[in-house]
Amino acid sequence: MKIMIVDDAIFMRAVLKNMVEKGGHTVVSEAGTVDEAVRNYKSLPKKPDVVLMDITMPNKDGIEGVKELIQINPDIKIIMCSAMGQQGMVLDAIKAGAKDFLVKPVEEQRLIDAITK
Repeated sequence: MKIMIVDDAIFMRAVLKNMVEKGGHTVVSEAGTVDEAVRNYKSLPKKPDVVLMDITMPNKDGIEGVKELIQINPDIKIIMCSAMGQQGMVLDAIKAGAKDFLVKPVEEQRLIDAITK
């Protein structure tokens, strides 16, 4: 599957990319902000099958990112990533249209399972 990773932490993007690629998937785009993610998504000729989206980011949070990407593609599959203690935000993200959520630090098998389901 084609994956887009959206996280303001370069290190976390690298960790997720490594897990995704070990799981046999391809990272087609990375972004550090919601605005960058939206621009990248619109410009990609072949859209990602899954977007991994951090909740806490500068300027706009991942929940706003979910809403903006769903406006572009209502069928988009977005998996939220959050640190412990952000359960309320996770629920808001699911209500906004996210399909699943992962708690950081992300377990590799849980990530692969979430992508493939």
